Amino acid sequence: MASHRRPKQPSRARVTVLTVTAAAAVALTAQSAQAAPSEKPTKDEVKSKVDKLYQEAEKATEKYNGAKEKQEKLDKEIDTLQDKVARGQDDVNELRSGLGSLASAQYRSGGIDPALQLFLSSDPDTYLDKASTLEQLSGQQVESLREIQEKQRSLGQQRQEASDKLKDLAETRTELGGKKKEVQGKLAEAQRLLNTLTAAEKAALAEEEQRATRNSERAALKAADETPKSDSGKSKSGGQSAGSQGGSEAPVSGRASSAYAAAQSKVGVPYVYGASGPSSFDCSGLTSWSFAQVNQSIPRTSQAQANIGTRINSQSDLQVGDLVFFYSDLHHVGFYAGNGQVLHAPRTGANVRYESINNMPYMFGVRV
Repeated sequence: MASHRRPKQPSRARVTVLTVTAAAAVALTAQSAQAAPSEKPTKDEVKSKVDKLYQEAEKATEKYNGAKEKQEKLDKEIDTLQDKVARGQDDVNELRSGLGSLASAQYRSGGIDPALQLFLSSDPDTYLDKASTLEQLSGQQVESLREIQEKQRSLGQQRQEASDKLKDLAETRTELGGKKKEVQGKLAEAQRLLNTLTAAEKAALAEEEQRATRNSERAALKAADETPKSDSGKSKSGGQSAGSQGGSEAPVSGRASSAYAAAQSKVGVPYVYGASGPSSFDCSGLTSWSFAQVNQSIPRTSQAQANIGTRINSQSDLQVGDLVFFYSDLHHVGFYAGNGQVLHAPRTGANVRYESINNMPYMFGVRV
């Protein structure tokens, strides 16, 4: 009889190896399929994304500046209130001490006035409401008690106001920390994208920016050199000069013109978020510092600075030294520099420089 044998089954170890090999092949195929469409972003794509992140960082920076300004204001107000409370308490203690001396004298001479005795042992606010009590006090005692009562009420109000401001200060500090983290996060993401570029690509971007800056600076300074001045300092033509892309090349008068000159002295100084000079600036830090150099105080944030002077809607009406505001939320500000250029602190990684007014969405100008 022929023998019938069952075919030999593959070992478990062999099945496992085959399974793992097949799975690895599938995984590699899937990874290759996913990696195929993914390409390294171009230099221009990286620049576009980085510019957007810098804009978002600057929005957060102006909110950070606002919170910081509020914190500094609250710190001063709280110090003033606490000083008032301390001095007021000293006054109350002194008045109480005087009444205590009067009580001692009365005791030595035969006993303490019942009204004074009651005051020294309890709150006078309730006691003074009783008319019969006043009849037992001398005029001087009544006046002293009323003065203490009024000072105590004032102290109570000041303590409550200080408490409210301390609570507001705690909330402001929390907001300040949140905005700082937001700014740093945006800047870190921008740097991560920039690090994907080659050295040659980074150099090309830097050269493009430097070339644009040189062109803008030449345009602004050329307009200033060629502007004929009348006795009033205005352009004799009274209008836009030949080749101008913006407003008049005539400078504004007074402190605004001097503030602009102060800003010009800071060309080349680096942008640092939250900085207000003299060795680094953000956009509103540069403008507020410049006006401070001519003894004129203006608000710290770009949004607040937009409300401090005469609004100029048309670019054709701008004069050199006017403040100019950009983006719908007004998170960027600079000085109009003439010939369609602005002087400003642009963003992280850049220095104070001249730039075309058309590089950003212009909203309006303000003549301080």
